[in-house]
Amino acid sequence: MTEQKKENSGNMELVVITGMSGAGKTVAMQSFEDLGYYCIDNLPPELLLTFLKLLADSDRKQKRVAAVMDMRGREYFDSLTGTLDQIEAADGFDLQVLFLDADDSTLVKRYKETRRKHPLSHGGLVSDGIRKEREMLSELKGRARYLFNTTYLRPRELREKIVESFSDTEKGTFTVNVMSFGYKHGIPIDADIALDVRFLPNPYYIEELKPLTGLQSDVYEYVMNQNDTKELIAKLEDLFRFLIPRYKEEGKAQLVIAFGCTGGQHRSVSLAEYFAEKLSGEYKTSVTHRDIKHRKG
Repeated sequence: MTEQKKENSGNMELVVITGMSGAGKTVAMQSFEDLGYYCIDNLPPELLLTFLKLLADSDRKQKRVAAVMDMRGREYFDSLTGTLDQIEAADGFDLQVLFLDADDSTLVKRYKETRRKHPLSHGGLVSDGIRKEREMLSELKGRARYLFNTTYLRPRELREKIVESFSDTEKGTFTVNVMSFGYKHGIPIDADIALDVRFLPNPYYIEELKPLTGLQSDVYEYVMNQNDTKELIAKLEDLFRFLIPRYKEEGKAQLVIAFGCTGGQHRSVSLAEYFAEKLSGEYKTSVTHRDIKHRKG
């Protein structure tokens, strides 16, 4: 982030996302959601400042807000410039305008592909609606701090530009979620990669380890000291070095890696703990043990 943003860290950061219809505002809003912004879609401009003050005064202490303002609410849009002036004059807000644009032929093509009607075409040609919209948005475009032309940008590339410009962490928003689970309770539906580790020796059949879990050192050391575990870890580390950057480059906001054993208590928990720690040096990482509450192997 810029030095200006650091200096204004006590203020609520507001990003107004606007621009040409069809230029990528939906992708932009999803990107801001992934960055942790509280997102508002098409709120009437007259209500924006009041809403921001309510957020600022609430217990939630929301510090980052993104608001999409576009021609869908055309009867209210004329008041947006005045609302932005009020926000800039008010204490406690750091306003930035992100304007998304694309050339006319690209916008026409996108509308034809989606078979949607332009909000200003009034049943006529899409090109007529685009021309009217450009005229109406000219002043707002001039006050934008960020202007992204999406003519040649794929959605993934637009997300990358937004993350680069608005992320406040060096690691960005990409998150690796490591999970353990038990196959007898079902495979997690949100797993991107599910790894079956039931071939490893099972602590469940060792009397003193049976009531424990992989969160406890006796079980963890038993699992991790197996020769097959050591070989598996070496191979998976190599696999993850190859796979994870490519998932990130493709534009995924998170990757879920799930380790499964029979009951989700011993082997899968140990390996999930290991890789959550291992990957945390390079990625924002979390770990979840879905079935550990069952306390059975």
